Amino acid sequence: MAQLMDEQEFRLKADVMLEDARKALLPLADEHDFEVEFDAGTLNLTFEEPQPARFVISPNTPVRQIWVSALARSFKLGWSEEASAFVLEKTGETLRQVLARLVNEQLGTGQAIQL
Repeated sequence: MAQLMDEQEFRLKADVMLEDARKALLPLADEHDFEVEFDAGTLNLTFEEPQPARFVISPNTPVRQIWVSALARSFKLGWSEEASAFVLEKTGETLRQVLARLVNEQLGTGQAIQL
């Protein structure tokens, strides 16, 4: 994972990736009745069912990562030129894949949700 990008490039890529995730989550939010908000550079998912939960997805500019706080865990994704996406180094999952896994875990749907 390269951390060679400057702050402006990071912010642009983070904004694009977060907006992309927001758009992908909206139909799922309508189907499963949870809220998706993108405000001040942070993406928030708010669930009432099956139990209340909040996911916060935000850029951490000083370290050039997107941080996901969800289900009492934290995930730190760095930019991958190969994937052209922010990736969780430990698993190789992209931001969308991580979010799909966490939303599926929260909803307990038993099906693989795709974003």
